[in-house]
Amino acid sequence: MNKKQKKTLIRILLSAALMILFSLLPLEGSLRFVLFLIPYLIIGYDILRKAGKGILNRQVFDENFLMAVATLGAILLGEYTEGVAVMLFYQVGELFQSYAVGKSRRNISELMDIRPDYANVERDTGLEQVDPDEVPIGEIIVVQPGEKIPIDGLVTEGCASLNTSALTGESLPREVRPGDEVISGCINLNGLLKIRTTKEFGESTVSKILDLVENSSSKKSRSENFISKFARYYTPAVCISAMVLAILPPLIRVLFAGLAPEWNDWILRALTFLVISCPCALVISIPLSFFAGIGGASNAGVLVKGSNYLEALSRTKCVVFDKTGTMTQGVFEVSGIHHNTIPKEQLLEYAALAECHSSHPISKSLQKAWGKPVDASRVSDLQEISGKGITALVDGSPVAVGNARLMEQIGAGYSDCHKVGTLVHVAVNGSYAGHILISDRLKPNAREAIQALKASGVTRTVMLTGDAKQAADQTASQLGIKEVHSELLPGDKVSIVEQLLKEKKQKEKLVFVGDGINDAPVLARADIGIAMGALGSDAAIEAADVVLMDDDPQKIAKAIRISRKCMRIVYQNIYFAIGVKLICLVLGALGIANMWLAIFADVGVMVLAVLNAIRALQVKNL
Repeated sequence: MNKKQKKTLIRILLSAALMILFSLLPLEGSLRFVLFLIPYLIIGYDILRKAGKGILNRQVFDENFLMAVATLGAILLGEYTEGVAVMLFYQVGELFQSYAVGKSRRNISELMDIRPDYANVERDTGLEQVDPDEVPIGEIIVVQPGEKIPIDGLVTEGCASLNTSALTGESLPREVRPGDEVISGCINLNGLLKIRTTKEFGESTVSKILDLVENSSSKKSRSENFISKFARYYTPAVCISAMVLAILPPLIRVLFAGLAPEWNDWILRALTFLVISCPCALVISIPLSFFAGIGGASNAGVLVKGSNYLEALSRTKCVVFDKTGTMTQGVFEVSGIHHNTIPKEQLLEYAALAECHSSHPISKSLQKAWGKPVDASRVSDLQEISGKGITALVDGSPVAVGNARLMEQIGAGYSDCHKVGTLVHVAVNGSYAGHILISDRLKPNAREAIQALKASGVTRTVMLTGDAKQAADQTASQLGIKEVHSELLPGDKVSIVEQLLKEKKQKEKLVFVGDGINDAPVLARADIGIAMGALGSDAAIEAADVVLMDDDPQKIAKAIRISRKCMRIVYQNIYFAIGVKLICLVLGALGIANMWLAIFADVGVMVLAVLNAIRALQVKNL
C-alpha cells in the first residue's frame, strides 16, 4: 500500500468513527448538521474539489459531480448518516480499485522486468558501472552471472546460458558463445560474457519492447471507444432523468391528483438514482481488462501493440502463413547437385560467388556448402531479377543463378528434379550447368500449431511461398494445410491476401504471419500482421501489429486464446455493470431502492468488475 492509499485509509477510519459516534449521540437541529459535516468533509473533500474543477473546466458530468450532488442533497434533506455513508463507501471502493489497479500494474511490471539498471564497461581502471544510455555502439561491456544483458551486441569472449523467458516465455535456456548475437533483457545464468555493443540503448530490443507495452494503451479497441462515448452521453442523460424524477412526479401529484407534492421523498429518490447511475465500473474495468490482457500476453512472449489488435485477434477466422522462416526453420542446406555438366565444386563456386551480396538464407546455404572465403572482387555486373534470381559476371563469365523462370528467360534448357526441395538452377555462358537441391526443415511444433489453430475455431489456413509447387505441396501436406499458393512473386502475396479479404465475412478477421522483413507489405495489408521469429528484429517490430518473441508457431493460437479470454471478461463486465445498474435504477425510481442499495450498485459492482478484469493477467494455462 502506497502513501496515498494509507492516507485515504486513515480518512476512511476517522470518518467512519465520527459518523458512528454522532449517530449514537442524541443530537438535534443545527448542531447535528454541523457535527455531521466534519466526517463528511474529511472523507469527501477531494471529491467535492474534483467536482468543482470539473464545473469550472466545463466538464461537469462525471462520477465526482454525481457523488457530490447526491451526498450534498441527502445532507440538506436531513439524511446525514446516509450522505456521509455514501461518500464513505464510495471512497472504500476507490481505495480498493486503486489497490487492485496498482497490483495489476505491479504484476505487469514484474512480468516485464527486463529493463537493466546499469552496464559494466571495461575501463583502464577496471569495470565501471554506467547508465546504459551512456554506452556507445562498439563499446565492450561485461555481463557477469546473474546480471541482465543491458544492450544488444555480439559475444566476443566467454560462453554462457541465457534465460530468455522474460522476452520469449520460453523456459529453456539459450547457449551462447563467441560470435553469437545476444539481445538486451536476457539474464546471464552462468559464465562471464564480454559483448561488443551493436546498438545504442534506445534502439535495443529491451527499449523497443518496453515502449510497445507502455504505449499499447494509446490504441483503443472498439469496446473502449464505445465505453468512452457511452459515458459521454450516459452521464448527462441520468442527470436530466434525476432532475425530471425530482420535479415532475410532485407536480403531477399537485396538478392532477390534488395531493401534497412530497418534495423530500422524490428528491431523495432522485439523489439515490444519481448514486446508482455512476458509471465507474464500466469506465475503470474495461480499459483495465485490456491492459491486463496485453500484460498477460507479454508474459507469454506475445507483444500486442494495442487493445484494438487484441480485440481483432478474437475474431480471427483465417490465418495466412509465409512458409520460409515461419513454418519452416529457414535453415537451408545443400542436399544434392544433379544434372551438372561441370564439376560439382565449380558449380557451387559459381553459385556462391554470384550470390555473395545476398543475405537470403538460400544464398547463405550455398556459401556454407562451398566452404571457402568469398572474394567479391571476382564478381561484377550483378543484377537481381525479382522473383527469378541473379545474373552476374564471375571471373568474366556470365553466370545466371535462380529458378526455372530465370532459365527460360535467358533461353537455357533446364532439368527438373525427382526429389522435393528448392532447386537453384545454374547457367554458365548461357548454357545449363546443373542444379543444386536445397532443403528446409519444418519447425518442431509447426504441425501442432495448425492443429491448435483449428481447435481454436480458425476455419481457414493458407500457405504462401515463392518455392516450387512440388516443394510447397509437400510442406503443406506435412503441416495439414489444404490451401497453398506456390511460385509467387513478392507482389503476388499481396494480391492473394486482398482476394482472401474479399472472400471472408465482414466481422471476421484475417491474420498474416510472416518474418516481418520480406513480408512487410503483406503484414500491413492484412487485418492483423504477426511477425514470427522476430527476436531482436527491428523491421518485424515496426511492420507487425503483433510480435511473437520466439520461433514457436504455437504462440499464434495462444495469442488468439488470450484475446478471446480478454474479450469474454470485457463483455462480462459490460453486461454485468449495465444490467445491475438498470435494475437498481428502476428500483430507485420506484422508491424501492434506498441509499444503501445505491452504494452496492455503484461501489460493489465496480469492485467486482475490477476483480474480474484482473483475471486477464492469468494466461499460463491457456
